[in-house]
Amino acid sequence: MRRLSPLDGLALGVTTRKDALVRAIILSAGRGSRLGALTVDRPKCLIELSGQTLLDWQLDHLAAAGVDEFVVVTGFRDDQVEAALARRSDNLSVRTMFNPFYQVADNLGTVWVAKDAFAGDCLVLNGDTIVSREIAEKVVTAGIPGITVTVDESDGDYDDDDMKVVRESDGRLRRIGKQLGSSSINAESIGMIVFRGDGAQRFVDAVDAMMRTPEGTTNWYLKVIDVLAAESRVETLSIKGMQWAEVDFLEDVALASALTADWKRAGDGARGSQPD
Repeated sequence: MRRLSPLDGLALGVTTRKDALVRAIILSAGRGSRLGALTVDRPKCLIELSGQTLLDWQLDHLAAAGVDEFVVVTGFRDDQVEAALARRSDNLSVRTMFNPFYQVADNLGTVWVAKDAFAGDCLVLNGDTIVSREIAEKVVTAGIPGITVTVDESDGDYDDDDMKVVRESDGRLRRIGKQLGSSSINAESIGMIVFRGDGAQRFVDAVDAMMRTPEGTTNWYLKVIDVLAAESRVETLSIKGMQWAEVDFLEDVALASALTADWKRAGDGARGSQPD
């Protein structure tokens, strides 16, 4: 698979701003057991949404926003992910990294397996999060130094499964975690984090340190971000009012299918996908 050239980018309507990110790391090692029969023998990233896979939607929108290199971290049924990527017709620069610990470690282990990919300006995206092209373009081209956590803001309450965030009025991240009990919770992470400048190295060093603790493999990688936020400045970027979905439960599939159907009607999908 070759990297997109500038001429390819113009043909696809790809963002070519100089501050666009070079690389995206997509964490797709999990099976997604909470989706029941949909993922008995298929990884979550390959469930179909409006005629193409969840992973295809991620690749299409990030590539359109200017990302030209992808690392997909695989685990459960990695052979199916490899085959799905091989069927794409757009020649994106995509490589995979296999996480052999996906059954026994939480997603901190998945990040640790891919730590060498965190070099320079890059982003990490959870394998079960789909974002609109509008969000992808805003996040990829924001140009905020250091570490930036993409967040949404709700007018209502946050539920137990939300990755809750406490942020200052100037955008600084104070806390992040599912179990936060603070009444000052005012946002949630959507599972998309950008690293610029020294941000990636700070993150990788902290991941490596946490993996060496007795609880290492049981941790979420966002616990690392919570620790870093207590030590130094971590930014947030709000995408309030924009379209995204996290696909964890069957009801999420219905929501994601409705969103992607709208995107497809708007001509915003299926750039690199080929039917089976």
